[in-house]
Amino acid sequence: MEWFEALALLLGTIMLLMAVGMPIALAFLAANIIGAWVFMGGERGITQLLNNGLGSLTKYALMPIPLFLLMGEIFFHTGLGGRMFTAIDKLLGRLPGRLSYVTVLGGTAFSTLSGSSMGSTALLGSLMVPEMSRRGYKSHMSIGPILGTGGLAIIIPPSALAVLLATLAQIDVAALLLAGVIPGLVLAGFYIATIWIQTQIDPTAAPAYEVERLSFAKKIGLLLREVVPMVSVMIIIIVLMIQGFVTPSEAAAFGALGVLVLAAVFRCLTWEAMKKSVIGALRVTLMAYLIVFGSATFSQLLAFSGASRGLVSWATSFDLAPLAMLMVMFAVLLLLGMFMEQISIMLLTVPIFFPLAQTLGFDPIWFALIMLLSLEISFTTPPFGLLLFVMKGVSPPETTMREIYTSAFPYIFCSLFLVILLIVFPQIALWLPAL
Repeated sequence: MEWFEALALLLGTIMLLMAVGMPIALAFLAANIIGAWVFMGGERGITQLLNNGLGSLTKYALMPIPLFLLMGEIFFHTGLGGRMFTAIDKLLGRLPGRLSYVTVLGGTAFSTLSGSSMGSTALLGSLMVPEMSRRGYKSHMSIGPILGTGGLAIIIPPSALAVLLATLAQIDVAALLLAGVIPGLVLAGFYIATIWIQTQIDPTAAPAYEVERLSFAKKIGLLLREVVPMVSVMIIIIVLMIQGFVTPSEAAAFGALGVLVLAAVFRCLTWEAMKKSVIGALRVTLMAYLIVFGSATFSQLLAFSGASRGLVSWATSFDLAPLAMLMVMFAVLLLLGMFMEQISIMLLTVPIFFPLAQTLGFDPIWFALIMLLSLEISFTTPPFGLLLFVMKGVSPPETTMREIYTSAFPYIFCSLFLVILLIVFPQIALWLPAL
């Protein structure tokens, strides 16, 4: 069987099963079993494939995923996240558009810890949009920043999605986490600048309203009591990894322990909160591990059938410049993101794109960061980006899809500009891991 026939069989089976409503992870598993029967010699091939897949779940690099997820769940269910949102709101005083800034600053912290763009968008939308609408904010000032925070959540550590991508691509987890720090801060600066420009162009987009005036001493106290402890957990994790004192798995354990201690200190650690946190983290972890299992077996089948080697040879035969090939892969990710969830896209593309990127001479850490950004941009790209419809579901009934589309565009442009900067100046991403 030719390589393109093998690829068509595997991908066609997956697409067909997804079309009839089968979950993506089970669709991959079923396609892998069919592929093993065809390419690896029937029942023996299936047994060998399953044994190899189970071996992929024992990797030490997977340890940060459940710990980072538990960290985010505790942060949310104990109310620590709510306390931080409230404190940032008070600290900004009468700053024009301050609730938009609150959404970017507080939402980034929560989204980064939660590990789910769809979940954090739904939460922020239901929490912030009604309040901003009540205060007279125009839709682009309330909806846009919420859609934008996902781009930060996916690259600033600790990011469970980045850990999963590094594991699937078999690259250094710590290096990918550290690579996202500077680009994430740059993107946050772009978002804040976007909000400031919008308030300058149209001051009525975010009307000012009376708030309690706090003295400088009270602001410092609020900052030290409600914001610094939460943010310090993330900063400590990053510093420990940069200095080489801990591995990503150990950093994740320290992070989960740190949030647990904070919840106990603030007396908001309850049995009910812990129960919800563990269940939430366990649910996503099981899904992630099933995805890893499917990806490992799918990669082996692509290699065994000759599909991956044939695809790379075919793609490089066009003699396109590496940058042009990068744009093609970027466009494919944007297109897939309109119809599929991020982890599903990673499962489908990592076994194909990373060998191709290696052939083109791309740095794997740099390419992984570009891929993470493209996945997040695709989630908010009109007309079918999934986060756009999540936003519609939690927005006021009178909000139209046109308003949501126009709200997303400035933040999409910010992310695209960051991608251009990373292409022109790769050291923005690679300098910190190199330390």
